[in-house]
Amino acid sequence: MRQNPELESIELLAKIILTAARTAPKGKGIDDIVTCLLSKEEKDELADRMEELSEIKNLKFLLRDARNVRDANAIILIGLKASGVSNLDCGACGFATCKEMLEHGKVQKEFSGPHCMIKYLDLGIAVGSAAAKAKDLCIDNRVLYSAGAAACYFKIIDADVAMGLPLSVKGKNIFFDRESTRKVKG
Repeated sequence: MRQNPELESIELLAKIILTAARTAPKGKGIDDIVTCLLSKEEKDELADRMEELSEIKNLKFLLRDARNVRDANAIILIGLKASGVSNLDCGACGFATCKEMLEHGKVQKEFSGPHCMIKYLDLGIAVGSAAAKAKDLCIDNRVLYSAGAAACYFKIIDADVAMGLPLSVKGKNIFFDRESTRKVKG
């Protein structure tokens, strides 16, 4: 008898979740999505970097999110490595034309930008598809700006923008009240 065999499924299920991100609809059919499944060691490194970024940016919620990443069974990253623009001149990026946006210098903070809004929508649809698939598979998850920001800032992922999706298979959803399954004192 194998006790709690469901805990062994997380890597396979994470790959299925990433498949949902990959196959999500993309504007103009161009796939600029980057995906990663971090190893246990990489997951812990990401949590360390989130704590470091918390100090750099003075954003305390990154500490809470880093704890959630550590407590998760796995984490996936879904990012955008933009390869161009949609050439719609729609203005959603804040510029009158795509050409004007491309001529504007990129800002590099946690993320780089600006980028074509259609590309940002592609990322949002991919992340939403992944979160929905995780839910369908009964995997607790939460979309974390903080994990993606640290992953981009410290070059853990080769992406202009990314979001993290920690995954958990526990008797209690650690992302619901943002507490771990460890006893909290106080």
